Amino acid sequence: MSEQVSKLKALFDENKNAANAGPMEAYMKHHFPFLGIKAPERTRLTRQFLNETAIHKGKTLPVSFLKELWALPEREYHYTAIDFTQRMHKVYEKEHLPFFEELIVTNSWWDSVDGLAPNVLGPYFKAYPDRLHHADKWALHENMWLRRTAILYQLKEKEQTDEERLFRYCRQNAQDPEFFIRKAIGWALREYSKTKPEPVENFIEKESLSNLSKREGLKQIQRVKKECSW
Repeated sequence: MSEQVSKLKALFDENKNAANAGPMEAYMKHHFPFLGIKAPERTRLTRQFLNETAIHKGKTLPVSFLKELWALPEREYHYTAIDFTQRMHKVYEKEHLPFFEELIVTNSWWDSVDGLAPNVLGPYFKAYPDRLHHADKWALHENMWLRRTAILYQLKEKEQTDEERLFRYCRQNAQDPEFFIRKAIGWALREYSKTKPEPVENFIEKESLSNLSKREGLKQIQRVKKECSW
């Protein structure tokens, strides 16, 4: 274990909370053990760690450090790895994509994937649009978390959303029975409807989406229509 990971681990171990850990594990369906460090406290501890190290000030992404965090069992280390990766989006390199894919397909659950998709892969594909053919492959991949990432990576793009690609990914996955895919389709469409409601409404009316995807995708549009009717 590297010196930097040892420092962070010691800091987290000193502040673990067994009373919090149980409910946190239950919320995540017991997929991962937790130290019981909630987000605000984890942010404070991470800031303290950064003040003692210069790891976030480097000109390259500290992949080895991040992989060490990802290999630890407790979920807080995974969250911290994601936070670091998001924070250093300006130093992403084209060759980082396999590493990002590794984060998506290992220790996978909705919480990590939903942090990675718009906050890591979104900036990455914006910086390296010539790598978007990988997202095209992910949208059809047997791994549902890669498919969910493809659907969600544009969540924060607003006017810069590649509408054709978003609608294509939703269409390609429309018949998938998996809850996390149907929910992702609805979420992605709902977010885009805040920018372009008419194309989204037309897409939902035209395509054979699940009831869940339709319901989630139309929430914002129906809310606005209701407000305008008063």
